[in-house]
Amino acid sequence: MAQTGTALSWRHQLHQLAETAFEEHRTAECVAEVLRSLGLNVTTGIGGTGVVGTLTRGTGERVIGLRADMDGLAIHERTGLSFASRHEGRMHACGHDGHMAMVLGAAAELIGDELDGTVHFVFQPAEEPGRGAEAMVEDGLFERFPMEAIFGLHNMPGLPAGMLATRSGPIMAGEDNFAITVTGRGGHASAPHHLVDPLVVGAHIIVALQSIVSRSVDPVDSAVLSCTDITTDGARNAVPSTVRITGDVRNFDPAVSQLVERRLREVAEQAAQAYGAVAEVSYTREFATTVNHPQATASAVRAAERAVGEDRCDAAAPPIMASEDFGVFARYVPANFTLIGNGANGEKGGVPLHSHDYEFDDGILPVGIRYYRSIVHDLLTPPRT
Repeated sequence: MAQTGTALSWRHQLHQLAETAFEEHRTAECVAEVLRSLGLNVTTGIGGTGVVGTLTRGTGERVIGLRADMDGLAIHERTGLSFASRHEGRMHACGHDGHMAMVLGAAAELIGDELDGTVHFVFQPAEEPGRGAEAMVEDGLFERFPMEAIFGLHNMPGLPAGMLATRSGPIMAGEDNFAITVTGRGGHASAPHHLVDPLVVGAHIIVALQSIVSRSVDPVDSAVLSCTDITTDGARNAVPSTVRITGDVRNFDPAVSQLVERRLREVAEQAAQAYGAVAEVSYTREFATTVNHPQATASAVRAAERAVGEDRCDAAAPPIMASEDFGVFARYVPANFTLIGNGANGEKGGVPLHSHDYEFDDGILPVGIRYYRSIVHDLLTPPRT
Protein backbone atom coordinates (compact mmCIF):
# COMPACT_ATOMS: atom_id res chain seq x y z
CA MET A 1 0.00 0.00 0.00
CA ALA A 2 1.55 3.22 -1.18
CA GLN A 3 0.63 5.30 1.86
CA THR A 4 1.51 2.85 4.65
CA GLY A 5 4.97 4.31 5.21
CA THR A 6 3.55 7.82 5.29
CA ALA A 7 0.83 6.81 7.74
CA LEU A 8 3.54 5.30 9.94
CA SER A 9 5.51 8.54 10.02
CA TRP A 10 2.33 10.51 10.76
CA ARG A 11 1.53 8.14 13.62
CA HIS A 12 4.96 8.57 15.20
CA GLN A 13 4.83 12.34 14.79
CA LEU A 14 1.38 12.54 16.37
CA HIS A 15 2.49 10.27 19.21
CA GLN A 16 5.17 12.78 20.16
CA LEU A 17 2.60 15.59 20.20
CA ALA A 18 0.27 14.03 22.78
CA GLU A 19 -2.11 16.66 24.17
CA THR A 20 -5.10 16.31 26.48
CA ALA A 21 -8.74 17.23 25.93
CA PHE A 22 -9.43 20.56 24.19
CA GLU A 23 -5.70 21.33 24.27
CA GLU A 24 -4.94 19.50 21.01
CA HIS A 25 -3.73 22.68 19.28
CA ARG A 26 -0.47 21.33 17.83
CA THR A 27 -2.15 18.02 17.01
CA ALA A 28 -4.93 19.82 15.13
CA GLU A 29 -2.36 21.91 13.26
CA CYS A 30 -0.48 18.78 12.22
CA VAL A 31 -3.67 17.06 11.03
CA ALA A 32 -4.79 20.15 9.11
CA GLU A 33 -1.36 20.47 7.47
CA VAL A 34 -1.52 16.89 6.21
CA LEU A 35 -5.07 17.27 4.92
CA ARG A 36 -4.18 20.46 3.08
CA SER A 37 -1.10 18.82 1.57
CA LEU A 38 -3.44 16.18 0.14
CA GLY A 39 -5.50 18.88 -1.54
CA LEU A 40 -8.56 18.61 0.72
CA ASN A 41 -10.74 21.48 1.88
CA VAL A 42 -10.02 21.92 5.59
CA THR A 43 -12.05 23.53 8.36
CA THR A 44 -10.54 23.99 11.82
CA GLY A 45 -11.74 25.08 15.25
CA ILE A 46 -14.93 23.01 15.26
CA GLY A 47 -15.98 22.37 18.84
CA GLY A 48 -12.75 23.98 20.01
CA THR A 49 -9.91 22.10 18.32
CA GLY A 50 -11.80 19.80 15.96
CA VAL A 51 -10.82 19.49 12.30
CA VAL A 52 -12.76 18.37 9.22
CA GLY A 53 -11.16 17.64 5.86
CA THR A 54 -13.48 17.26 2.88
CA LEU A 55 -12.92 15.27 -0.30
CA THR A 56 -15.46 15.53 -3.14
CA ARG A 57 -15.32 13.58 -6.37
CA GLY A 58 -17.86 13.42 -9.20
CA THR A 59 -21.38 14.76 -8.95
CA GLY A 60 -22.87 12.23 -6.55
CA GLU A 61 -24.92 13.51 -3.62
CA ARG A 62 -24.00 10.76 -1.15
CA VAL A 63 -21.90 11.95 1.81
CA ILE A 64 -20.25 9.89 4.56
CA GLY A 65 -17.92 10.64 7.46
CA LEU A 66 -14.84 8.89 8.85
CA ARG A 67 -13.99 9.88 12.41
CA ALA A 68 -10.80 9.78 14.47
CA ASP A 69 -10.27 11.01 18.04
CA MET A 70 -7.28 13.25 18.79
CA ASP A 71 -6.65 13.59 22.53
CA GLY A 72 -4.15 11.84 24.72
CA LEU A 73 -4.18 11.20 28.46
CA ALA A 74 -2.51 12.79 31.49
CA ILE A 75 -0.15 9.82 31.91
CA HIS A 76 3.66 9.69 32.15
CA GLU A 77 4.86 7.52 29.27
CA ARG A 78 7.19 4.63 30.16
CA THR A 79 7.40 2.81 26.83
CA GLY A 80 10.98 3.82 26.06
CA LEU A 81 10.04 4.40 22.42
CA SER A 82 12.38 6.49 20.29
CA PHE A 83 9.36 8.62 19.36
CA ALA A 84 7.91 8.86 22.88
CA SER A 85 5.79 11.84 23.87
CA ARG A 86 7.66 15.12 24.05
CA HIS A 87 5.02 16.52 26.39
CA GLU A 88 5.81 15.52 29.95
CA GLY A 89 2.87 13.94 31.72
CA ARG A 90 0.89 13.48 28.50
CA MET A 91 0.75 10.32 26.45
CA HIS A 92 -1.23 8.66 23.69
CA ALA A 93 -2.07 5.73 25.93
CA CYS A 94 -5.32 4.92 24.11
CA GLY A 95 -4.06 4.80 20.53
CA HIS A 96 -5.72 7.93 19.23
CA ASP A 97 -2.50 8.71 17.35
CA GLY A 98 -3.02 5.45 15.45
CA HIS A 99 -6.66 6.26 14.82
CA MET A 100 -5.70 9.60 13.29
CA ALA A 101 -2.99 8.01 11.17
CA MET A 102 -5.44 5.45 9.76
CA VAL A 103 -7.94 8.14 8.73
CA LEU A 104 -5.15 10.28 7.25
CA GLY A 105 -3.82 7.23 5.42
CA ALA A 106 -7.28 6.49 4.05
CA ALA A 107 -7.60 10.10 2.86
CA ALA A 108 -4.24 9.84 1.11
CA GLU A 109 -5.34 6.69 -0.71
CA LEU A 110 -8.80 7.95 -1.61
CA ILE A 111 -7.66 11.14 -3.34
CA GLY A 112 -6.52 9.01 -6.27
CA ASP A 113 -9.57 6.72 -6.38
CA GLU A 114 -12.58 6.94 -8.67
CA LEU A 115 -15.43 8.08 -6.43
CA ASP A 116 -18.81 9.75 -6.81
CA GLY A 117 -19.68 11.67 -3.68
CA THR A 118 -18.16 13.32 -0.61
CA VAL A 119 -16.15 12.10 2.36
CA HIS A 120 -15.70 14.20 5.49
CA PHE A 121 -12.66 13.20 7.55
CA VAL A 122 -13.66 14.19 11.09
CA PHE A 123 -10.94 14.65 13.74
CA GLN A 124 -12.59 15.01 17.13
CA PRO A 125 -11.13 16.52 20.31
CA ALA A 126 -11.74 15.49 23.91
CA GLU A 127 -12.96 11.93 23.56
CA GLU A 128 -11.45 10.86 26.88
CA PRO A 129 -13.69 13.04 29.08
CA GLY A 130 -16.66 12.46 26.77
CA ARG A 131 -17.09 16.10 25.79
CA GLY A 132 -15.63 16.46 22.30
CA ALA A 133 -18.33 14.89 20.15
CA GLU A 134 -21.04 16.99 21.78
CA ALA A 135 -18.88 20.11 21.39
CA MET A 136 -18.57 19.48 17.64
CA VAL A 137 -22.29 18.79 17.29
CA GLU A 138 -23.17 21.95 19.22
CA ASP A 139 -20.82 23.85 16.91
CA GLY A 140 -22.91 22.74 13.93
CA LEU A 141 -20.94 19.72 12.71
CA PHE A 142 -23.86 18.03 10.98
CA GLU A 143 -25.40 21.27 9.71
CA ARG A 144 -22.10 22.43 8.22
CA PHE A 145 -21.08 18.96 7.04
CA PRO A 146 -24.25 16.92 6.43
CA MET A 147 -23.60 13.20 6.11
CA GLU A 148 -25.78 10.14 5.73
CA ALA A 149 -23.55 7.94 7.90
CA ILE A 150 -20.39 8.13 10.00
CA PHE A 151 -17.85 5.39 10.79
CA GLY A 152 -15.16 4.97 13.43
CA LEU A 153 -12.54 2.50 14.64
CA HIS A 154 -10.91 1.88 18.02
CA ASN A 155 -7.96 -0.38 18.66
CA MET A 156 -8.54 -3.13 21.19
CA PRO A 157 -5.77 -4.86 23.16
CA GLY A 158 -6.72 -8.48 23.84
CA LEU A 159 -8.15 -8.92 20.35
CA PRO A 160 -5.76 -10.54 17.82
CA ALA A 161 -3.89 -7.92 15.83
CA GLY A 162 -5.77 -6.81 12.73
CA MET A 163 -9.03 -8.60 13.55
CA LEU A 164 -12.16 -6.47 13.05
CA ALA A 165 -15.14 -6.85 15.38
CA THR A 166 -18.49 -5.09 15.32
CA ARG A 167 -22.19 -5.68 15.77
CA SER A 168 -25.54 -4.09 15.10
CA GLY A 169 -27.07 -2.43 18.17
CA PRO A 170 -25.24 -1.42 21.36
CA ILE A 171 -21.50 -2.07 21.16
CA MET A 172 -20.10 0.15 23.95
CA ALA A 173 -21.76 1.08 27.21
CA GLY A 174 -22.95 4.39 28.52
CA GLU A 175 -21.11 5.75 31.54
CA ASP A 176 -22.66 7.49 34.54
CA ASN A 177 -20.56 9.10 37.29
CA PHE A 178 -21.57 9.49 40.92
CA ALA A 179 -20.23 11.18 44.04
CA ILE A 180 -21.59 10.54 47.54
CA THR A 181 -20.64 12.98 50.30
CA VAL A 182 -21.29 11.62 53.78
CA THR A 183 -21.32 14.20 56.58
CA GLY A 184 -21.05 13.14 60.21
CA ARG A 185 -19.44 14.65 63.28
CA GLY A 186 -15.69 14.28 63.50
CA GLY A 187 -13.40 14.50 66.47
CA HIS A 188 -10.74 12.76 68.51
CA ALA A 189 -10.24 9.13 67.64
CA SER A 190 -10.17 8.22 71.34
CA ALA A 191 -13.82 9.23 71.84
CA PRO A 192 -15.91 7.68 69.06
CA HIS A 193 -18.99 7.64 71.34
CA HIS A 194 -19.16 11.43 71.03
CA LEU A 195 -18.98 11.34 67.24
CA VAL A 196 -20.86 10.27 64.13
CA ASP A 197 -18.17 8.47 62.13
CA PRO A 198 -18.76 9.07 58.38
CA LEU A 199 -15.99 6.61 57.51
CA VAL A 200 -17.95 3.74 59.04
CA VAL A 201 -21.11 5.00 57.33
CA GLY A 202 -19.26 5.24 54.02
CA ALA A 203 -18.01 1.67 54.37
CA HIS A 204 -21.59 0.44 54.90
CA ILE A 205 -22.74 2.43 51.86
CA ILE A 206 -20.00 0.96 49.66
CA VAL A 207 -20.94 -2.58 50.65
CA ALA A 208 -24.66 -1.90 50.29
CA LEU A 209 -24.22 -0.45 46.79
CA GLN A 210 -22.97 -3.83 45.59
CA SER A 211 -26.48 -5.21 45.98
CA ILE A 212 -28.01 -2.82 43.44
CA VAL A 213 -26.90 -4.68 40.32
CA SER A 214 -27.35 -8.13 41.84
CA ARG A 215 -30.74 -7.48 43.43
CA SER A 216 -32.38 -4.53 41.64
CA VAL A 217 -31.33 -4.86 37.99
CA ASP A 218 -33.05 -7.52 35.89
CA PRO A 219 -30.53 -10.38 35.40
CA VAL A 220 -31.05 -10.26 31.62
CA ASP A 221 -29.85 -6.64 31.59
CA SER A 222 -26.24 -5.54 32.02
CA ALA A 223 -24.79 -3.04 34.47
CA VAL A 224 -21.58 -2.49 36.40
CA LEU A 225 -21.38 -0.29 39.51
CA SER A 226 -17.90 0.49 40.81
CA CYS A 227 -16.77 2.63 43.72
CA THR A 228 -13.38 3.89 42.58
CA ASP A 229 -12.16 6.38 45.20
CA ILE A 230 -12.74 7.45 48.79
CA THR A 231 -11.36 10.60 50.42
CA THR A 232 -11.80 12.17 53.87
CA ASP A 233 -10.83 15.27 55.82
CA GLY A 234 -9.52 13.19 58.70
CA ALA A 235 -6.08 12.49 60.14
CA ARG A 236 -4.44 9.45 61.73
CA ASN A 237 -5.71 10.36 65.20
CA ALA A 238 -8.91 12.13 64.17
CA VAL A 239 -12.22 10.76 62.93
CA PRO A 240 -13.20 12.75 59.83
CA SER A 241 -16.28 14.91 59.50
CA THR A 242 -16.83 14.13 55.83
CA VAL A 243 -16.19 11.24 53.48
CA ARG A 244 -16.49 11.46 49.70
CA ILE A 245 -17.05 8.30 47.65
CA THR A 246 -16.82 8.46 43.87
CA GLY A 247 -17.41 5.88 41.19
CA ASP A 248 -19.10 5.04 37.93
CA VAL A 249 -21.90 2.99 36.46
CA ARG A 250 -21.83 1.27 33.05
CA ASN A 251 -25.00 0.18 31.27
CA PHE A 252 -26.64 -0.11 27.86
CA ASP A 253 -30.19 1.00 28.66
CA PRO A 254 -31.41 4.44 29.85
CA ALA A 255 -34.05 2.68 31.97
CA VAL A 256 -31.31 0.73 33.77
CA SER A 257 -29.36 3.95 34.27
CA GLN A 258 -32.40 5.60 35.87
CA LEU A 259 -33.06 2.56 38.07
CA VAL A 260 -29.48 2.46 39.33
CA GLU A 261 -29.52 6.19 40.09
CA ARG A 262 -32.76 5.88 42.08
CA ARG A 263 -31.53 2.90 44.09
CA LEU A 264 -28.10 4.46 44.67
CA ARG A 265 -29.70 7.56 46.14
CA GLU A 266 -32.01 5.49 48.34
CA VAL A 267 -29.24 3.23 49.61
CA ALA A 268 -26.84 6.08 50.38
CA GLU A 269 -29.37 8.38 52.02
CA GLN A 270 -31.06 5.70 54.09
CA ALA A 271 -27.82 4.07 55.24
CA ALA A 272 -26.50 7.44 56.36
CA GLN A 273 -29.73 8.25 58.15
CA ALA A 274 -29.58 4.96 60.03
CA TYR A 275 -26.26 6.01 61.58
CA GLY A 276 -27.17 9.62 62.24
CA ALA A 277 -25.25 11.01 59.28
CA VAL A 278 -26.30 12.77 56.09
CA ALA A 279 -25.51 11.66 52.54
CA GLU A 280 -25.69 13.94 49.51
CA VAL A 281 -25.57 12.32 46.06
CA SER A 282 -24.44 13.77 42.73
CA TYR A 283 -25.23 11.62 39.67
CA THR A 284 -24.31 12.60 36.10
CA ARG A 285 -24.47 10.88 32.72
CA GLU A 286 -21.12 11.30 30.98
CA PHE A 287 -21.11 9.00 27.93
CA ALA A 288 -23.98 7.92 25.70
CA THR A 289 -24.28 4.26 24.82
CA THR A 290 -22.70 3.67 21.40
CA VAL A 291 -25.42 2.10 19.27
CA ASN A 292 -24.58 0.83 15.79
CA HIS A 293 -27.18 1.41 13.09
CA PRO A 294 -28.15 -1.77 11.17
CA GLN A 295 -27.61 -0.32 7.69
CA ALA A 296 -24.30 1.35 8.58
CA THR A 297 -23.19 -1.88 10.22
CA ALA A 298 -24.01 -3.86 7.09
CA SER A 299 -21.71 -1.53 5.14
CA ALA A 300 -19.02 -1.88 7.81
CA VAL A 301 -19.20 -5.67 7.76
CA ARG A 302 -18.91 -5.80 3.97
CA ALA A 303 -15.89 -3.51 4.16
CA ALA A 304 -14.31 -5.51 6.98
CA GLU A 305 -14.69 -8.79 5.14
CA ARG A 306 -13.05 -7.30 2.06
CA ALA A 307 -10.27 -5.78 4.15
CA VAL A 308 -9.32 -8.82 6.25
CA GLY A 309 -11.43 -11.76 5.05
CA GLU A 310 -14.48 -13.35 6.66
CA ASP A 311 -12.35 -15.42 9.03
CA ARG A 312 -10.83 -12.24 10.53
CA CYS A 313 -14.12 -10.38 10.87
CA ASP A 314 -16.58 -10.88 13.74
CA ALA A 315 -19.91 -9.38 12.69
CA ALA A 316 -21.67 -10.37 15.93
CA ALA A 317 -19.10 -9.34 18.53
CA PRO A 318 -20.27 -9.08 22.14
CA PRO A 319 -20.71 -5.53 23.45
CA ILE A 320 -18.14 -4.23 25.94
CA MET A 321 -18.59 -2.14 29.07
CA ALA A 322 -16.04 0.51 28.08
CA SER A 323 -17.46 3.84 26.89
CA GLU A 324 -16.87 6.04 23.81
CA ASP A 325 -18.34 9.41 22.99
CA PHE A 326 -18.72 8.36 19.36
CA GLY A 327 -22.14 7.39 20.74
CA VAL A 328 -23.10 11.07 20.58
CA PHE A 329 -22.60 11.11 16.80
CA ALA A 330 -24.71 7.95 16.55
CA ARG A 331 -27.64 9.87 18.04
CA TYR A 332 -27.70 12.22 15.07
CA VAL A 333 -26.80 10.12 12.03
CA PRO A 334 -26.64 6.39 11.25
CA ALA A 335 -23.29 5.21 12.57
CA ASN A 336 -21.05 2.22 13.00
CA PHE A 337 -18.21 1.76 15.46
CA THR A 338 -15.82 -1.15 14.94
CA LEU A 339 -13.02 -2.54 17.09
CA ILE A 340 -9.66 -3.43 15.54
CA GLY A 341 -7.43 -5.90 17.35
CA ASN A 342 -4.17 -4.46 18.69
CA GLY A 343 -2.72 -7.78 19.87
CA ALA A 344 -3.75 -10.76 21.97
CA ASN A 345 -3.17 -10.87 25.71
CA GLY A 346 0.47 -11.56 26.51
CA GLU A 347 1.69 -9.97 23.29
CA LYS A 348 3.18 -6.48 22.97
CA GLY A 349 -0.04 -5.08 21.59
CA GLY A 350 -2.00 -6.70 24.38
CA VAL A 351 -0.97 -4.18 27.05
CA PRO A 352 -4.22 -2.58 28.30
CA LEU A 353 -5.40 0.83 27.19
CA HIS A 354 -4.61 3.74 29.53
CA SER A 355 -1.41 2.08 30.76
CA HIS A 356 1.90 3.95 30.78
CA ASP A 357 3.34 0.87 29.01
CA TYR A 358 0.69 0.75 26.28
CA GLU A 359 1.88 0.65 22.66
CA PHE A 360 -0.21 0.98 19.52
CA ASP A 361 0.67 -1.79 17.05
CA ASP A 362 1.89 -0.10 13.88
CA GLY A 363 1.21 -3.33 12.01
CA ILE A 364 -2.53 -2.68 12.08
CA LEU A 365 -2.28 0.69 10.29
CA PRO A 366 -2.66 -0.90 6.81
CA VAL A 367 -5.70 -2.86 8.02
CA GLY A 368 -7.46 0.27 9.23
CA ILE A 369 -6.63 2.10 6.03
CA ARG A 370 -7.95 -0.76 3.88
CA TYR A 371 -11.09 -0.94 5.98
CA TYR A 372 -11.87 2.78 5.70
CA ARG A 373 -11.10 2.80 2.00
CA SER A 374 -13.37 -0.19 1.50
CA ILE A 375 -16.25 1.55 3.28
CA VAL A 376 -15.93 4.57 1.01
CA HIS A 377 -15.83 2.39 -2.09
CA ASP A 378 -18.83 0.43 -0.87
CA LEU A 379 -20.91 3.60 -0.61
CA LEU A 380 -19.41 6.06 -3.09
CA THR A 381 -18.13 4.03 -6.04
CA PRO A 382 -19.76 5.39 -9.20
CA PRO A 383 -22.12 3.04 -11.02
CA ARG A 384 -20.68 1.14 -13.97
CA THR A 385 -22.17 2.08 -17.35
